[in-house]
Amino acid sequence: MDWLDALQLLRGEGVPGVLVTVTSVRGHAPRDPGAKMVVSAADTWDTVGGGNLEATAIERAREMLRAGAGEPETMTFSLNEHATVAHGRQCCGGVVDVLLEPQRARPTVAIFGMGHVGYELARVLSRFPVRLHLVDSRAGQLDPARFAEVTSGTAQVQLRHAPVPEAALAELPAGAHVLIMSHDHAEDFILCDTALRRADLGSVGLIGSSAKWSRFRKRLGEEGHDDAALARISCPIGIPGIPGKSPATIAVSVAADLLRVFAADGDGR
Repeated sequence: MDWLDALQLLRGEGVPGVLVTVTSVRGHAPRDPGAKMVVSAADTWDTVGGGNLEATAIERAREMLRAGAGEPETMTFSLNEHATVAHGRQCCGGVVDVLLEPQRARPTVAIFGMGHVGYELARVLSRFPVRLHLVDSRAGQLDPARFAEVTSGTAQVQLRHAPVPEAALAELPAGAHVLIMSHDHAEDFILCDTALRRADLGSVGLIGSSAKWSRFRKRLGEEGHDDAALARISCPIGIPGIPGKSPATIAVSVAADLLRVFAADGDGR
């Protein structure tokens, strides 16, 4: 697999990586400018020349991944017998500059309920580099023709008919951001309960009024969720103070708040 296929693989799986590129060569070197490789926490694809140069670049790339680095870095390697090395000498005689560019994993957002608000929210979020799971227990709400505008955007979109939507929630990757806005309050409640039983999710939002949340909060407490767990659910959702109750208004407010969460978490770009 070459570096381009590797980038696409990592993006599809929601896994971060680092793109390593030879940007300039002075004198002799194993690879020419433009040579690339991709590094993940567990694997590498393609090559920038092997030896100490490549091993050191891989080592630094994985340090960047562990630190969650977002900014690119450059490294310069002198390929001669006098250079300080950690992984064996390369005596080509040249000097190589390498650029390391972190490729952050796209954040995952799951919207449960493709009614008016859910659909408008999907339209907004589809314009951003996210992995978007659109889930509904009603098959008729997920007609691909209805979502033509959504699936043509920047986001990676997955439409999922889930008669038991809590099963779909249980299968989401760690760190996924969940928005619960189904057509049925009973379904919403089950989804909230399921979300709270996963400690590895990102943000969890529930559409509705403070009165709805008060009822849900009491019932969720009776199901054994303590105050710290209940504090993980935001309800009402969106940015406070934005007037209007139209689906588009709510969607814009919720999307803006979610972008704020992404920035705070360092998700996406």
